[in-house]
Amino acid sequence: MEIFLQEVHPMTKFGYEKLVSETNHLKLVERPAIVKAIEEAAALGDLKENAEYHAAKERQSQIDDRIIELSKMLASAQIVDPASLEHARVSFGSTVVLCDLATEEELTYTIVGGVESNPERGLISFSSPLAKQLLGKEEGDEFKAKLPGGEKEYEVLEVHYKEIVFETH
Repeated sequence: MEIFLQEVHPMTKFGYEKLVSETNHLKLVERPAIVKAIEEAAALGDLKENAEYHAAKERQSQIDDRIIELSKMLASAQIVDPASLEHARVSFGSTVVLCDLATEEELTYTIVGGVESNPERGLISFSSPLAKQLLGKEEGDEFKAKLPGGEKEYEVLEVHYKEIVFETH
């Protein structure tokens, strides 16, 4: 007898709502639109050489695959409320202000679940190289981080909790 262990995806409420929003958009907007496009392309006749039909079918397959992927993530979601965690030291959900000691540039990151990471918005996965080395640090700590782009030296200027606000499209 095989036992299948379902992977758990820790995430904030923000991340969960983001996945629910994307799933709803795909199911209620994208999929009905592509079904209509397939019907319209099929009405044009000969399906063997109908590029619009084949492109629409491919897009439908991509949408369906993404819906399945999102559904699995939502089913295995473990919502963590960072507000309930201690943030004297860097932990899941902490917002951290760092100083790059070489450039004196200030960087702000929030430690989140992998499915909700968005480095452009300052949201980094708890399993990313930088976050792994940040966990447990506190204000005033200096450390050398081994990153894919090389080693960098940082000082932790601030550690606090700040709620992540869900943005709609």
